[in-house]
Formats: sequence, structure tokens, C-alpha cells
Amino acid sequence: MHLVRAHAKRQRVTCASSRTSLSQLIGGWTGKGAESKYAFSLRWARDREAPVLTTSVEHAPDRPQRMQFIQVVYNDKDVYSPILSKLFNESHGIFMTLQKSEHNYTTQKAELVSISRNYRSVIRAYLEELHRTAGSAYSVDPELSMQYEDQVSILSAMEIIWNLCEILYIEAAQAGSLMSHLLDWIRLHICQVDAMSDQIMASENPVEHLYYWNVVTGYVLQGRLDEARQLLAKKAATEPAKSSMYRCMDELMRKMPFFSHGSYQTITEFELKWRYWQEECERCLKEGTFASNDKLLLICKILAGDENAVSDKKDLLSTWYHLLVSKLLYCHPTVKPTDLYQYAEICLNNFMSSGSRLEALDRILLAALEFNIHQVLKDCSIVLNNWWFVAHLTDLLDHCKLLQSHNLHFGSNLREFLILEYASGLFNHNSLWQLAVDYFDYCPQFGRIYLELYIERVPLTTERKALKVLRICEQRQMTEQVRSICKIMAMKAMRNNRLGSALSWSVRAKDSFFATLISDRLLQDYSVKGSFSDFDLISNLGSSMLLSDRLTFLGKYCEFHKLYGEMQFIKAANLLLSLMTARIAPRSFWMTLLLDALPMMEQKEVIFSSEQTYALMHCLEDVTADETESEREMRAVGGEDEVETTQLGLLRLAFTRNLAKAIVQEGTHQGS
Repeated sequence: MHLVRAHAKRQRVTCASSRTSLSQLIGGWTGKGAESKYAFSLRWARDREAPVLTTSVEHAPDRPQRMQFIQVVYNDKDVYSPILSKLFNESHGIFMTLQKSEHNYTTQKAELVSISRNYRSVIRAYLEELHRTAGSAYSVDPELSMQYEDQVSILSAMEIIWNLCEILYIEAAQAGSLMSHLLDWIRLHICQVDAMSDQIMASENPVEHLYYWNVVTGYVLQGRLDEARQLLAKKAATEPAKSSMYRCMDELMRKMPFFSHGSYQTITEFELKWRYWQEECERCLKEGTFASNDKLLLICKILAGDENAVSDKKDLLSTWYHLLVSKLLYCHPTVKPTDLYQYAEICLNNFMSSGSRLEALDRILLAALEFNIHQVLKDCSIVLNNWWFVAHLTDLLDHCKLLQSHNLHFGSNLREFLILEYASGLFNHNSLWQLAVDYFDYCPQFGRIYLELYIERVPLTTERKALKVLRICEQRQMTEQVRSICKIMAMKAMRNNRLGSALSWSVRAKDSFFATLISDRLLQDYSVKGSFSDFDLISNLGSSMLLSDRLTFLGKYCEFHKLYGEMQFIKAANLLLSLMTARIAPRSFWMTLLLDALPMMEQKEVIFSSEQTYALMHCLEDVTADETESEREMRAVGGEDEVETTQLGLLRLAFTRNLAKAIVQEGTHQGS
């Protein structure tokens, strides 16, 4: 198993280059770095295509500062990983649940612990998926497989840190119950003994396997005594002569007391039981019960709380924090949370060889055991290769009221700063940007400002995407952004000669100038084609047509065509005349409107009254009076367009005939 190898080899978490600037910003968390100068070193990172610049802070007295290298900044590659993208999507739902939950004093802790476990289950699920993907990709693309394994190591480190923070800060386990939580933590993340157990169980004779006693001892060191007893029972069945010795060990393991948090047992009662049980273990040692079997003798010493015996099995413990938990289990089972750090330092010094350096994961776990929350968050921000972990953990800790007293000198509080950084990275993705909107919503100080800046950078590649962005802006009353988006889409539609879509976007933007421009284009197209390509859209503008005079005319003119098509000639005639007399129709379009009146004048019944006919004749005179000097010269030399001459003649004839019919009809009505 990769996880077993990763933990056995002491996971190394790669530092991302883009975190250098953050370390400078948040150096104030610990009050360090203000008087130091920078010395730069260059190294290669496995997941980078170019050298990554890391910054170490050292004193350089009496020397001017000089930049020796150029820092290359990369976008977070994890955002584009398909599996990690699913992690971001699923954790977004948990984040939203936390923001919307209403806590009270009786349910708050239980809900927060549940949410923390939900986060951990998501990490675990995609950690396993990444591990499977890395295995299947190895034969096809070894380099890609290595990238996946790097992500597995980083997610595994995240899970270890999150679990410990959950125990210490969110669950806030106290003396007694703390030990059981730490045991669960070790059992979940240290898998070496399980890997060996699988090997011996797969063999023909498990009790004679090379790893048999390593597995039994490993189970004891993790407090898994029931599993150790089962393996010892198999060994006892093969050695009848030593059955009493195995039976004595089984009895000691069976009697080992464990603190039960749900019971009414007090710490004092548990310590009495524990002391009595260890006295029994020491009595067996003094009587030499296991003197003939070195393996059982070592196990009995461990049970009796012999720290040297626990330390002798460092090869089975793989990490200093496993050594810590094993020592606490048998030597200090009722340890208080505040005492963890001093024991951790002892175990770390005992475990590490001379000259070896602490790795990033070790420093973070030590800071957590020291209850230095801000150091944990700072180191994770610098070391981990994306903002997901620190943003969500900080948010959860903030809901636990653990970060209330800490504000940053350069802006918002720590929670908001980290969430803003994480959400900003999501906006670079073509689909995850929608998640970032919700994160910005729950940053009360700067969230809206960030959203306004980033929402304008979303590429509006399709109308569907533009509508999504528009809906987000409208829900948040972001008026300027709504206008900007609508104008951009209107211009795109205009360039593609999609005038109906362009008109719709300009109406949404409430841009009267652009609406007038598009209306003129639609009228020009009508003059050429004799019909409207977007008739349904224009005829259903409703009150939106009042955005500009030209748009109002366009809407009313379509309404005239609709009435004419429905054979409602009188209403159509009244509307047509009002369009001309109200002077909202462009003068260049008057001739078209006058020609539209011709078919109604040819009806058997009189549609236009004499007064209306006089008005139309007056409009015709206005049209001809607007002729320019050049047009008059063309008329004088016979250069006038024959079509226009014919149209004028037809209009004058039709108006004269209609006027005669109207006068006769009106006179007849008056005489009767």
C-alpha cells in the first residue's frame, strides 16, 4: 500500500512556490521576521516544470539586500486536477452547511464535530481515489502517476493534521477520553502493522511467519489487545506445554482497563483500576512468569509501563507521534491536553537520530500539540500546495470561537483572508468559479469587493454562461456588473448580426443609447427585407420599449403590423397616425409609414376620417418639404428616382380619393 510506504518513509510535503509571499504577509502571526533579511535558495520541486524559489530568513549584517534570483509565480495546478476538483465541489456543500447552521449551547459541539468528520471523510474518499488512479496510471504514464502519488502524500498529511486538530480543538477531548481519541488517530493513519498482518494471514502457517511477533507487538503498541489475544491464541494452540504462560498473558490483556467517556466513571476511579492492573503486570515480571519467552516478556514490560521497552520497538512505530501515543497509553493514560507537548518533545528527541532535521509535517504536529493554532495555520499555508485546507480548517476553528481575538494588521481577520485567497484561486477554473461566489458571500468585509472584481473577469464564452453570471449579479444587486455584462453580450450579438439577441441584452442593461442604435438597425433591415426577423421579441417588449423613443416606435410599429394582420384596421390606422403625429417615428421612415396607409385606404369601408386624411396629407407635405437643394436640382434635370415619383403620385391620389369618400360618408351621416 502506498499509504503504508508514505508513512513508513516519513512523508515529505512539497512546498509550493506561490506561498512565499504569504509567509512574508503572515510572519506577524508569530512576531518573527520583522528585523531579518532574506537569503534565497533554489531547488527543484517534483510537481513543477521550472525551478521553485524558496525563501529562508537569515541575518545578513552589513550587507545591502540584493535579489539574486527571479521568483516565478504559478497558478495552483490542483484546481485543474479532475479528482481534486471533485474534492473542492463536495467540500463546498459542507462549507455551506456550516455557514447556514444555527448552533445553540447544547448542539454546537456535536454539530461542529460532525462537520469536521464530514470534511475528513471527503479527504479520505478522494485520497483513496487518487491512490487507485496513481496505480492504474503507472504503466501508461509514470510521470503522471508520480504526480498523483505526490497528491496522495499531501492529502494524507492534510488528513493527519485535520484529525489531530479535531481531537484537540473541536472535540476538545479532556484527560481520560483524550487517550482513546489519540489511539483512534494512530490506528487510522499508521497502517504498517495492518500491512504485516495481511502478509502473515495470507501465509500457510501464520504463527511461524517472520512478522508474527512484530504484528502481535504492533497491536499491543496501538492498544488493539483483542486482535493481539486472537493471534496469541493461535500460537498457544501450537505450544501446549506453554499454555499456562499464554493463558496468563491473555488474562492480563483482558483485564487492561480503558477509560469510557460515556460512563459515569471518574478519572480517580480509572487511575485506581489502572494502578492495580499494572501492579499485577509487575508481579508477573518479578515472579518470572514469562522469563522463558523473550517476546512475551517484552510485551509484559510494555504493559507494565516500561518506557525503555516501548522505545526498544521504535522499528515498529515508524513515527515519533506513534511512539508518543504508545508511551502515553501505558505510562500516562490520563494525560492532560496541556501536557502533550512536553511528552512529544521527549519522544521526538528519542526517535530522531542526531543531525536529522524536522520535516514540515513534524513541525505542524508539534505546533498543534503545543496548542499554537496560528502557527499550525501559518505552516500549513506555507507548506501545502493549495489554499483548500487552511481555508476550511480556519473557518471551522473560527466557528468554534478559537480565532476571535486574532485580527490581521493588513486587512480582514484570518478566516476571511484565507477564504478570499482560496476563492480567488477557484475563479481561474472554467466551472469552479461558481463555488467561489458562495465563499465570497461569507466574507463580510471584503467578499463583495473581491466578487465585483473577479466576476468581470469571467470569460462570457456562451449566452448560457453569461446568464449564469448575470443571475449571480442580479441576486446581489450588483448593478454596474449587470450593465457591463449585458453591454458585452449585446456587442457580441451585434457583431454577429443577431439583432434580436442584441436588443434583448441592451434592454436588460437599460442602455438607451445602444437600444436606439439597435432599433435603427432593425428598421433598416425592415426597409430592405420588408419584414422583421425578430417580430415576436419586439412585439413582446412590454414596458421595456419605453427605454428610448426609437425603441418605443419600434415596439408600436410592430404592434401596428399585428393589428393589421388581425384585420383590426381602425385600431391599426389610429396607431399609425399617432406614430406620425407624435413625432416619435424617425423622419426617414415617414414615407414607409405613409405607404403602410395605402392598403387600408383601398378597403370598401372608410378607415381614415377626413380629419385623419388631412393629417396624413400634411405629413406627406412635410416629407416633400424636407428635400435638400441637391434633390431639387436632380428633380429639375429629371434625375429623380422613378420609384419615389411613383410612390408620391400614388399617395396623393389615394389621399384625394379617401378624402372624397370620407367627406361624402360624413356628410351622409350628418344629413341623416
